[in-house]
Amino acid sequence: MAASSQTEESMMNYDSPACGGAAETVIEDLPTDVLSLVLRRLDGASLAALGCASSSFHDLATDPDTWRGLCLALWPSVAGLLDNSCCRGTGDGFHRALFADAFPFPATAAAAATATVAPALPSRLVSAVDLHHKGVCIMSRVVETDASSAWFLGSPFRVDALLQEGFSAASSITPAELTLSWLLLDPTSGRAVNASSRRPVSVDRSWLTGETVARFTVVLGGVALDAAVTCDDRFGHVREVSLCVEDGDGGGVSGRDGLAAVAAAMAAPRQGRGAEAEAQAARQYGELVKGKSARKEWKARREGLVDLCCSGVGAAAFVGFLVMLTCR
Repeated sequence: MAASSQTEESMMNYDSPACGGAAETVIEDLPTDVLSLVLRRLDGASLAALGCASSSFHDLATDPDTWRGLCLALWPSVAGLLDNSCCRGTGDGFHRALFADAFPFPATAAAAATATVAPALPSRLVSAVDLHHKGVCIMSRVVETDASSAWFLGSPFRVDALLQEGFSAASSITPAELTLSWLLLDPTSGRAVNASSRRPVSVDRSWLTGETVARFTVVLGGVALDAAVTCDDRFGHVREVSLCVEDGDGGGVSGRDGLAAVAAAMAAPRQGRGAEAEAQAARQYGELVKGKSARKEWKARREGLVDLCCSGVGAAAFVGFLVMLTCR
């Protein structure tokens, strides 16, 4: 026992820095190049959290190249944003700010309603659209929309990333295995918002037309950003990729009202991320569909009651007329 105690004591003395033993090593002692390579393997949320741990980590976590690589891995279309004339002048913090805005889902209208001043309507919208199938990017586009024209403001809100062109993937496309990222950017304010649920919230097939529509809807209280991918089952390719804004009854929203909803979503807080946020988007879409069905049934019952009352009034008037003729 005595020998064992002496051995443990000698080891403790050897490990102490005062005796020239091995000093304690912390993660900050690693070379900067090694730490940078490690940080580039983190997801955006973990990288942002690590940047708050210490000043040294903050410098590494704000590296523009790290955030650029992270954004390009998620959204390949972002590579074309800096070359787009409307995004000229973006600095080193562009990709980090873009991730903070576009990766989380936008808050609901209830959270956005806390704003005291309505945000200004964007005069132009830039859409960065990336469509993946089984993890492989099959379409990546940047679409610029003039949102200040009278035609856009007065017409139903709609942006097309692919219209009637059609393309085929390397393998047969399964709509349920598609993932869609649709980022909306305002070049004037520099804000962005995620306008799609990433994974489909519904997949509907029309046996009459032979088309399947996968919807990636984000619900913002009374309106919904409805990103849809239409697949032609006969030829096995994607035919349309579009974004519309609909009200609670499924009707189209004008460009002006749609822009107001998008601007409010850009200015509002963000909520959730990852699979949890995607599941929440699916639940909100399910609640929207249930509410739409309930209102449709109520409207049908009301119209039926009105028709019944009109028929009753007409029948009573006809009977009265017959009675008057009989009395004569």
